[in-house]
Amino acid sequence: MIIVDDAGSFLPAMNHSPWEGVTIADFVMPFFLFIVGVALALAYKRVPDKLDATRKATLRALKLFCVGLVLQGGFFHGVRSLTFGVDITQIRLMGILQRIAIAYLVTALCQIWLKGDDDVDSGLDLIKRYRYQLLAGLLITITYMVLLYGTYVPDWEYRISGPGSTEKTFTVKCGVRGDSGPGCNAVGMIDRKILGIQHLYGRPVYARSQQCSIDSPQNGPLPPDAPSWCQAPFDPEGLLSSVMAIVTCLIGLQYGHIIVHFQKHRERIMHWLVPSFGMLVLAFAMDFFGKDIVNS
Repeated sequence: MIIVDDAGSFLPAMNHSPWEGVTIADFVMPFFLFIVGVALALAYKRVPDKLDATRKATLRALKLFCVGLVLQGGFFHGVRSLTFGVDITQIRLMGILQRIAIAYLVTALCQIWLKGDDDVDSGLDLIKRYRYQLLAGLLITITYMVLLYGTYVPDWEYRISGPGSTEKTFTVKCGVRGDSGPGCNAVGMIDRKILGIQHLYGRPVYARSQQCSIDSPQNGPLPPDAPSWCQAPFDPEGLLSSVMAIVTCLIGLQYGHIIVHFQKHRERIMHWLVPSFGMLVLAFAMDFFGKDIVNS
């Protein structure tokens, strides 16, 4: 991630994809969430007091969320000009640490409360013991898909500051369902409605796309025919997109269970490979049929 932050500006392969596609940088966050899930399987291998464990997990998640508000909400954004402080009316509410906190808390609660007492001697026994966690992950994924492709996105508008104290208003024409593009997707619409557009990330990654930058995949001047949404705020760690972050963490939790219940490396690798190839086939199938999940 340090390489991405420092080298991404001149090495496109090390920078985040402007929208569609994937680069090395785009694997960092999912891998981290995956490892959080694996760690939770080890940390909560035995839970003698579920209420106490729940209290500690909730408190830890709240601390992480608050740290995220301080770091990414705007307090340190003026560190070079020594202009510290945050405008509460404009503070960014979501961010990387906030997303991790949400995924951690939900996954920890699943591990504390949603596991059976069945003995595990095979892969089927593993599924049986943690069937409620798998069901929770399935229900979360279905909910995400329904909201992503079924939510109606109306036309919307936003304002940006112009020269002096003037403001310029842009209108984004949508009136669609199931759009996965930058301007009219349900992810952004839900964030605008619930969080408020003034609390979203002000430098969206799609500003580097070919539609919005002459120097794409780098930031640059707007093309003459740039869409109206190019300068609109958009939070890559928003509410709906964080739902699938929970699922990523839950997947890591299941892989961690394999470490706990199987001691031989050969068994572990085999039990890792089967679901891995299954999810890979499912991902390619969804992409082929045009239902690729957009984890913005």
